[in-house]
Amino acid sequence: MSQDPHCHDFQKGAKKALDDERLQTLLGRTLENGFQKKRLQGMARLPEYDRLRDQARDLKNHVLDHLDMYLARFETEVMKAGGHVHWASDAAEAREIIVEICRKAGAKTVSKGKSMIAEEIGLNDHLIANAITPVETDLGEYIIQLRNEPPSHIIAPAFHISKEQVAETFLESHPHLDPARDLSEPTALLSEARGELREKFLRADVGITGANILVAETGTAMIVTNEGNGDLTQNLPPVHIALTSIEKVVPTLEDATLILRLLARTATGQEQSVYNTFFTGAKRPSDIDGPEQFHVVLLDNGRSELLGSEFRDILRCIRCGACINHCPVYGVTSGHAYGWVYPGPMGSVLTPYFVGIEEAHPLPGASTFCGRCEEVCPVRIPLPQLLRSWRVRAFERKLPGGASGVVQRIALGGWAMLARRPWLYRPAMSLGVGLLHKLAGGRGAFRRLIGAGGWTKARDLPAPQGGTFQSRYRKGER
Repeated sequence: MSQDPHCHDFQKGAKKALDDERLQTLLGRTLENGFQKKRLQGMARLPEYDRLRDQARDLKNHVLDHLDMYLARFETEVMKAGGHVHWASDAAEAREIIVEICRKAGAKTVSKGKSMIAEEIGLNDHLIANAITPVETDLGEYIIQLRNEPPSHIIAPAFHISKEQVAETFLESHPHLDPARDLSEPTALLSEARGELREKFLRADVGITGANILVAETGTAMIVTNEGNGDLTQNLPPVHIALTSIEKVVPTLEDATLILRLLARTATGQEQSVYNTFFTGAKRPSDIDGPEQFHVVLLDNGRSELLGSEFRDILRCIRCGACINHCPVYGVTSGHAYGWVYPGPMGSVLTPYFVGIEEAHPLPGASTFCGRCEEVCPVRIPLPQLLRSWRVRAFERKLPGGASGVVQRIALGGWAMLARRPWLYRPAMSLGVGLLHKLAGGRGAFRRLIGAGGWTKARDLPAPQGGTFQSRYRKGER
């Protein structure tokens, strides 16, 4: 799928998602009753959870302060282990480096582990354009590749698709199998995907994975998976390429374990991912198996510039997806509405940086500022603050959604005028609350209200139940 951004269509995408009853059911089941509950259960089993969050925040800040030093150490250790490190300043350079490695290997087919960085640089389309067939091996990624869709979540790329839809996709995409086979159970779907991918694992000329963590002291890259596909992708083909961004480095193996204790627990409630795979260098003479060549492609793509900006804290992100799982906006719009690679709160901070605030200005505006994203972030990224900074930039450039419209300006100006005059504010609020209470006619909520159509179109608007907050406070109501 092309990674051309269409973030300016966020409202259109959100409306489409809100009108999709099947998607709304899947969102409720997977997020609120799935990821959120499991995270709470995972936290309950780790009393020192908050202390670990502080340590992880401090560790990531330390690394960002000394990023050049740790990356240089990582490169040295990779080379000592017989590997190669390639520095890519942008997406185009990273794509060309990977294609050149594939060409030298005579590659026709590459197996791929799940990698959001590969999505960020639009790698699959570029491989196909150069006559190289990419095969996604993560089950979710395999499903959406068959459907020609982009991921809708950074850790669960196909969660927006029901098992019935997956069965339809498999029936259409695997015509060499019995068309009358029973695909009603998830185990049957999993078994079929495993059978289809087994041959592709063995046939691949090059394996491409991402990396969750890079360890400077050993030159080690590591990935987490729940299916073991990452191990097979990096281990079976004669050439392995690890494509990763520069902020993933940590100083030591012990530091890597700190991140691992938080990553899966925050993402899915697991103590650990099923597979934590560490790989250092190419196959040595004494090794039974492993790739003959090991390449690491370190992608900058604007991150060095980000490091010196007011958005630096987003570089602490460990891609657990917790902020996405708990965002009330993502919880009804899903990922495709965001119009680029990274959805939810973390994506609404990253995307304007990558594609420009002119294109992505609706995303920072699509936040309730409820603070849940910051509350659940395992490395304590102040996401609402960063989103607010993007809103300020959108306002300064008079972009839609930046509170620069005439109606918004008049409304905010009127409220500011009242707020500065308490003698006028109190009676005005009393009058407004009383009027709305009468208009509601005792129904407790408005189904329609002039000027609030954006809200009442999708849900009821609660009506005032009595006096203003100040009047009730003076009466002693607490």
